Amino acid sequence: MSGVSAGPVALERDGDAAVLWLDRAERGNALGPELVEALDAAIDAALAGGARLVVLRGRGRNFCTGFDLADLETATEGDLALRMIRVELLLQRISMLPVTTMAIAGGRVLGAGADLFAACDHRVALLGASFAFPGPAFGLVLGTGRLAGLVGDTAARRLLLAGAPVGADAALSLGLASAVLEEGQVPDALLAAARSAARLDAATVAALHGRTRRADDDADLAALARSVARPGLKRRIQDYRAAVLAARPSKAGAPA
Repeated sequence: MSGVSAGPVALERDGDAAVLWLDRAERGNALGPELVEALDAAIDAALAGGARLVVLRGRGRNFCTGFDLADLETATEGDLALRMIRVELLLQRISMLPVTTMAIAGGRVLGAGADLFAACDHRVALLGASFAFPGPAFGLVLGTGRLAGLVGDTAARRLLLAGAPVGADAALSLGLASAVLEEGQVPDALLAAARSAARLDAATVAALHGRTRRADDDADLAALARSVARPGLKRRIQDYRAAVLAARPSKAGAPA
């Protein structure tokens, strides 16, 4: 297996497979502008190198914890809206790539990270993984058409309206995950997926993706744009983050 680093994304080649590692473990692999740009570039490199299977993984404990809002206090509403639209465009690209895609996710898989997982053909949840779509809690409508096409309208509404995490087995039952594996089973799963992907040419994969998706990309993008254009986006995110922090149990010995 050969590998190269592209800043926040590391690309490893193994035969017909290209494994793209989200490599910001200290930030929970959250999707900031730099990581999104690097992931887009790594996909370009994988395709240019002839990969037939593109695999998304996350370094550290968590696959991806959603949007990176480390700079929330200094970001403008325009900055926040643009980065969310940029993530949606990346998700649309991944879902329509002319190669087979696979996500292998452990730990927390939240928000835009769960949408990244849902955009792939093979969606492997590692034991102990949890998935949640909290975006509606701060008025965000992201990737809803893809999710509904994957799990059905009723289940998608339930996941989005509740915002509560579901475990790996529940994700499998819903159709959000296509398999639940232990870490030790991953190499065999990768090998099987790569062998299957190598049988199909790019035109066939692209055609299959086009005919087996229910999502309307333009409608999803429009819904997202309307949701981020509502006044008060930054305040809604701040209020949501404050509520999440307030709901966490206090550490032993810490002041209430």
